Amino acid sequence: MQAFLFLVRLAGLLSLTSRFLVTSALQEGLPESVVEALLRPSHVSERLVGLQVRGSNFTLGNMPFLILSGTIHYFRVPRDYWKDSLLKLKACGFNTVTTHVPWNLHEPRRGQFHYSGNLDLIAFISLASEVDLWVILCVGPYIGSDLDLGGLPSWLLKDSHMKLRTTHKGFTAAVNRYFDDLIPKIRGFQFQEEGPIIAMQMENEYGSYNLDKRYMPYIKNALLSRGIKTMLMTADTGQGLLKGHTPTVFATLHMKSIRQKTYEHLSSAQGPGPVMMTVYTARSLDGWGTPRNTLDLHMLMESVREMLKLRFSLNFYMFHGGTNFGFTGGAAFPAIASLWSPATASPGRSRAVCPRLPRLCSLGSGPLQAEKLVAYPAHPPDYGALLTEDGGYTPEYLVFQEFFRPDAGVPSFQHQDHRPKDTYAPLAAGHFISLWDTLIHQDDEPVRSTGPLSMEQLSVNEGSGQSAGYILYETVITRGGVLNSDGHVKDRGQVFLDDKYIGVLDDTHQKLTLPSDHYKEFLTLRILVENQGRLASGTSMNQERKGLTGNIYLNGSPLRKFKIYSLEMQNKFIQRKLPNIWKPSFLHTVGPAFFLALLRVGSQPKDTFMSLQGWTKGVVFINGQNLGRYWNVGPQETLYVPGPWLKPGLNEIIVFEEFKSTLLIYFTNTSQLGY
Repeated sequence: MQAFLFLVRLAGLLSLTSRFLVTSALQEGLPESVVEALLRPSHVSERLVGLQVRGSNFTLGNMPFLILSGTIHYFRVPRDYWKDSLLKLKACGFNTVTTHVPWNLHEPRRGQFHYSGNLDLIAFISLASEVDLWVILCVGPYIGSDLDLGGLPSWLLKDSHMKLRTTHKGFTAAVNRYFDDLIPKIRGFQFQEEGPIIAMQMENEYGSYNLDKRYMPYIKNALLSRGIKTMLMTADTGQGLLKGHTPTVFATLHMKSIRQKTYEHLSSAQGPGPVMMTVYTARSLDGWGTPRNTLDLHMLMESVREMLKLRFSLNFYMFHGGTNFGFTGGAAFPAIASLWSPATASPGRSRAVCPRLPRLCSLGSGPLQAEKLVAYPAHPPDYGALLTEDGGYTPEYLVFQEFFRPDAGVPSFQHQDHRPKDTYAPLAAGHFISLWDTLIHQDDEPVRSTGPLSMEQLSVNEGSGQSAGYILYETVITRGGVLNSDGHVKDRGQVFLDDKYIGVLDDTHQKLTLPSDHYKEFLTLRILVENQGRLASGTSMNQERKGLTGNIYLNGSPLRKFKIYSLEMQNKFIQRKLPNIWKPSFLHTVGPAFFLALLRVGSQPKDTFMSLQGWTKGVVFINGQNLGRYWNVGPQETLYVPGPWLKPGLNEIIVFEEFKSTLLIYFTNTSQLGY
């Protein structure tokens, strides 16, 4: 809030340095900055000189240039809709798209790189050039972006001595292999090579991490030595500016902890020059079990108006937030602990005080219907994005377009529902499979271990360990008593005794009482642990191993002889045909179980939103695609189903429900994000 209030008063900063004095004569029409913002790829034929600092301004191809950018993450928007989002960015008056490159998605297993489908980075860059937009590429290797482990691969944590984001040999060796694969793919798209990339951001907010003074120079040299010629940037909050600054690399700001002293530090670090707000964020992301954040449109526009008066370049984060499909969302420490309340009656509704906040799926704002929009991260990561999760217009978009476009001369989109939605008829999940019945059909044999192993330690995925999803620990006990996790359940473990649900272990509920059965000599104890997302920032990332990360004690003695099942729930498992084990559900509504429903779609599939009202907590798959988590603690109430993921005819919906369902699945043509 302090940063927000400060930005509203940015005009008062004119006396700070000469860079601000130059702008004091600008009028409300902003003619100079508007002309600079008009410069687009099709207007520049001279490509010898890229983005540079000239006095208090940027130049591009030796012409004055003001960066007006918006962030779109290609990996959070269905590929079929990339062009639509980019055209809307341009139509709103922006001249640049900023996108981040998620290492963990491109190299999910060590040494295996993926750049196809929704991860086709080159296709996205080419499309941006085609629609006449510049590109700022944030190559990391750490990108933050509220992704699991900030976009770093979880297999890095297989090394028990790993020190992320440092010159630790294990980390730099992995970064070098990654850059050896990535950089040659993007090198030819730089401005100097007739491409749209005008700048690359190295790392992200390193000043707030700052564990190794040699690290940022290492990243800089890693990029330069591989042929990167375009301007390199760092991006830091006000407090981390000096610690994250790297000599000869242009420093930009994130809209956090901004003070008058911030600009003094900026001038002292790199001399007089332009100011770029790399992350201008309208509001914070949301998490499961917390109220949604809101924004003030008037304050938003005043901030942008003042920045343009001062001729700040800016990047609006996010322009289109999209969706955290699957298990890609990370976690954060909640700013206000009281947002989480003590556990209540229903096991699915447990809202225990939680030291971390698992992110929502939706990263998009709500539909074009309210004065104030909210963004959210259960599935979408929007931060008050200018487009809704599914790419629709928000009131903010229309205001920004009115603010930018009349002077920019860019054709406007028509403001109608560009992609009609469908409300399909409700379905019943007619078949189910108990989780226990699927264990013999897993692709990997269970790992046998004397003590518990974390996800990262498992010998699955060709030695890369398990990244996301669930993990099941099974052992045999001879009597009941007090089960103590000693803080080793990461993040949420359901305990079963002979398939009977006993309770939940997490960071704040570390003990359970197990009943004894005098008629049985042996009892099967199972602990189903959900990875709710690794921290996306902070030095605690180095300890973000999931599953059981240490011993579990029964009556003071550590349990031994585990069978461990990796339940990553990747598409290959969900798409498996499991004949003869699906059973009619009838009134069977109890999990943990997989429930199957079939959705019939006409010849032209349309976007829709799925509602699991009456279900408790779990994950949804459609035609093998992981839509993400649902949880009745809210605030997110619907899951976005992109039309391109549907097909004419029958579509297979599989719901993994942890607790209890109603078997009914509903659809709506509007998102319900819990306003």
